[in-house]
Amino acid sequence: MKKILMVVCSGLILSSCAWVKVTSQGEAVRLVQSAKSVDACKKLGRANTKVVSKIVFDRDAEKVANELADLARNEAGLMGGDTIIPASEIVDGRRAFDVYQCIQPNRRY
Repeated sequence: MKKILMVVCSGLILSSCAWVKVTSQGEAVRLVQSAKSVDACKKLGRANTKVVSKIVFDRDAEKVANELADLARNEAGLMGGDTIIPASEIVDGRRAFDVYQCIQPNRRY
């Protein structure tokens, strides 16, 4: 009985932790929900993200969604993007995001 209780308590503690940290590049990336927000933007590609969605029991859906978005923001920053939009639903801790560049980088003339 003690072992089961320890496993459950460990799961509760682990599920409350923030697993994903946003990088400095990821901080410059915004998450938008509407495709209209990226009409004038250049699509750079897709970021496929994955986090643990179950530790003995299902993790909080909002935390999982936030961690997936943070991972996508980090990846988009590496790709030179500044905007992401969800391209799929969350399934088993996985989600795809389309990456866009909406702000033109400074050009030297």
